[in-house]
Amino acid sequence: MNDKHAPSSSLVEALAGFTAGIVSTLAVHPLDIVKTRLQVDRFSSSRIGGSFHVVREVSRNEGGIPAFYRGLTPNIFGNSISWGLYFFWYSNIKDALYTFHGSRKEGLGSLDYVMASGTAGALTAILTNPIWVIKTRMLSTGSGTPAAYASFTAGFRQIYLAEGVKGFYRGLVPALFGVSHGALQFMAYEQLKKYRSRITRSDVTPHTAGIQGGRELRNMDYVFLSSLSKIFAGCATYPYQVLRARLQTYDAAAIYQGVGDVILQIWRKEGIEGFYKGIGPNLLRVLPSTCVTFLVYENARIYLPILLRDV
Repeated sequence: MNDKHAPSSSLVEALAGFTAGIVSTLAVHPLDIVKTRLQVDRFSSSRIGGSFHVVREVSRNEGGIPAFYRGLTPNIFGNSISWGLYFFWYSNIKDALYTFHGSRKEGLGSLDYVMASGTAGALTAILTNPIWVIKTRMLSTGSGTPAAYASFTAGFRQIYLAEGVKGFYRGLVPALFGVSHGALQFMAYEQLKKYRSRITRSDVTPHTAGIQGGRELRNMDYVFLSSLSKIFAGCATYPYQVLRARLQTYDAAAIYQGVGDVILQIWRKEGIEGFYKGIGPNLLRVLPSTCVTFLVYENARIYLPILLRDV
């Protein structure tokens, strides 16, 4: 096959991540509303059934089903851009590490995957933080709330006029803490893929040969492995999401003096449970979202080169 017109691997990775981000966000946006409302709640104790209370309140007081899609624009924009950038940098950094090690035979180790995903995550977090500030503020309030942003562009304009450029980077420090989440998730995912491929090597035929010398993984493999890696990373790093959400709310500057102050206030007033507010809907949100993201991403990596080559 003549590959002179084949798209670059970096372009494929970016487009695959971009597509995966759009599809996964559309699938689980209402759960993002519930999670965000629980994370920014400073007054209620963490309790079973809190998610159902949020759903009931939003449904009754904010306009029913359409209210669960408030903030969809920044969420789609943020997730698609984030995943596109993330996979673009992740792929290029892995290629650089392969070159550094001098061979692709043995593949990369756990530390290499942590380094690649951590660096990609930090670069993505810095560039996309302004989107997440607007998204958090829109998801944490109903459209009828006084001073609530009417749209993504209105939020951008209001933040710039009222807070300046600094306002777009509220919550960046805990967001950078969250880089560890992606690093752990991708390290686990890559190693699980290698392990899954290795233990089924006896089933390999010339038709099914695929990644890492083993068979090509099936869709159910991607679903299962991405779920395991997400649960592992999510349970280990969830508190940073609560810290970031608190620092990105409308009145954060008047309530908190920084990351350390947020930690102290949550610890004193809400206890350890306060750091895990919203983890229930978060798991309900991120597991299907992660499965969809990685399923779309892995399949897009296979089929996009074919589609782009024929264009």
